[in-house]
Amino acid sequence: MSLRIVPPSGSPRILAVAQLVNSLGDGAYYVCSALYFSRIVGLSPAQIGLGLTVAWAIGSVAGVPLGHLADRRGPRSTAVLLALATATSVVAFLFVRSFVPFLLAACCYATAQCGLAAARQALLAGLVAKEERTETLAYLQSTLNAGLAVGAAAGGVALHVGTREAYLSVFAMDAGAFTLCALVLLRLPTVQPAAPTTGGGPELAVLRDRPYALVSFLNMVMLLRMPLISLAIPLWIVERTSAPGWSVSALLVLNTAAVMLFQVRTAAAVTDLPSATRTVRRGGAVMLASCAVFALSAAGPAAWVAVAVLLAGAVLQVAGEMMQSAGAWQISFDLAPAGQQGQYQGCFGTGVSVARMLGPLLLTTLIVGWGVLGWLLLGALFLAAGLAMGPAVRWAEKSEARLAYIG
Repeated sequence: MSLRIVPPSGSPRILAVAQLVNSLGDGAYYVCSALYFSRIVGLSPAQIGLGLTVAWAIGSVAGVPLGHLADRRGPRSTAVLLALATATSVVAFLFVRSFVPFLLAACCYATAQCGLAAARQALLAGLVAKEERTETLAYLQSTLNAGLAVGAAAGGVALHVGTREAYLSVFAMDAGAFTLCALVLLRLPTVQPAAPTTGGGPELAVLRDRPYALVSFLNMVMLLRMPLISLAIPLWIVERTSAPGWSVSALLVLNTAAVMLFQVRTAAAVTDLPSATRTVRRGGAVMLASCAVFALSAAGPAAWVAVAVLLAGAVLQVAGEMMQSAGAWQISFDLAPAGQQGQYQGCFGTGVSVARMLGPLLLTTLIVGWGVLGWLLLGALFLAAGLAMGPAVRWAEKSEARLAYIG
């Protein structure tokens, strides 16, 4: 199968352009934000960590009601408004001079981001045929990684310059990117709002859907892989291996390039719920293997041995990541009822914000603090979540109580 990185024309391509635009800004923002808040604003690391933890906690709660808003008011208009709200919150960071304004701006940013993710998923569900959604999301993930890579390079230039103006230009770039994203989303066809709930059913049915909550929780556990490549592995390399510092960049480049080139191909194997659960299960097993290989890098007496082991672990890690993503996309859409994709995607998407909130502390404790044992425990956690996904999905398919809640 040939490599494919450009989505088909029509709505998938417009969604990819919107993804590319805002990921360019996000890439620069992610590289520069922590240093901007510490060096320019003057916040302590503890204040930054506390503020972001509170912000993503609030964002994870807001995802469901904002997703429900997308269902009832229309996902395109809701996504456009939330993209503009994200741009506004980024602009607010330009005027932050102390902790409380930073906390407020961060809460607005995280809330808008979580709501935007849910609204865009509902928009995709309304514009793309069911059998094409996972493939389209694979294209969007490839586009996301491409944009983040280019944006990170731009952010690196700002870091090299190091002036207040350079940092501020990055925030202005991110705000402009989200504004442009909103304009691109306006090019999409309108998706009609879902009809109000009838028959006495709950408005926020997902809050009573225990099988879907379990599926979302298992996905959240597997998403703890998110801080691995950006935080835990770099710290592991510096603290526990003899590998040179440039290997951190090499692993980041490998991860980004692999997703860009192979995510669509990986997703091609996922066509329904059984294939999705099999792919997630295999992803959990591959991530266990990657954790075991990463653990071996501490034993390498020579730098080149450590680098070789780290590269092998990174290949396994990104393969497991792509499998988990492809299977999870299919599961999240297929188990959500028609007309309620927004709130259900908001619930499923809480895994991302929780991973951002708890993942850094958990992974640094396990990996940097506990060493080889921590790696093996993390791998076992990935495997357990992958194995449990199949029974959880089957419960969601067969649960009479769930079918009654969602109509």
